[in-house]
Amino acid sequence: MLLFFILGLDHLQLTSPYLEPALTFSSRTYASKSKVKSTASFIPGSQQLFASDESQTEYSKAESKMGAAVEWYRKEVAGFEARASGRITPALLAPVRVESQGKGSEPVKLEEVATVGVKDGSLLLVTVFDEKNMKAVEQGIYSAKLPNIVPQRQDSRTIKIPVPKPTVEARNAYISTAQRMAEDVRVQLRKIHQASLKKGKYGKYTVELEEFQKLIDRNIADVDKILAQMKKAAGTK
Repeated sequence: MLLFFILGLDHLQLTSPYLEPALTFSSRTYASKSKVKSTASFIPGSQQLFASDESQTEYSKAESKMGAAVEWYRKEVAGFEARASGRITPALLAPVRVESQGKGSEPVKLEEVATVGVKDGSLLLVTVFDEKNMKAVEQGIYSAKLPNIVPQRQDSRTIKIPVPKPTVEARNAYISTAQRMAEDVRVQLRKIHQASLKKGKYGKYTVELEEFQKLIDRNIADVDKILAQMKKAAGTK
């Protein structure tokens, strides 16, 4: 009887007088894989910040615009920082734009038509790829109006630029320029922020309003951090 019980355990209904009430055993079944819905594309509720796709789209646009403005400022300040600190790097010529296709053509970055190197820690060497762009490169360097940057033609493809150590006045001038640019960027960030809020017409105390405020606060903090880092590198407070 015991052996019969063990062998038939998974499919028999036992009605022995020793087992009351009757017990039914059955095998467990599983849902077909084809009927199981994937959750790979689900977004957790805690990450669903906005009530509509339109709000999410507008946030993404504002985030992209603000990020681009901050990155532009970061690159501009990198050049100021290098000059204010006295470090000679190719970044000193980052603002230079060259009309390589002739006067009135779309300007391109200097590194697209030439290489920039450093010699002896106090001399920049610009080597153009094509001799015909030599005059345009010289004009681009002059047009950038970089303090104490005076190009001197060395041969048909090379320009040398002696870079003197910055004076206290020059260092302060770089800092002042960076500060003015920082305020311009902050104004631009606020305009982007206000445009997004006006378009969305978000009510008070909504999650959208809160997230857009966090976004602009974060980007303005990045601008402040970039400026503070420059002042520190230049040895000013």
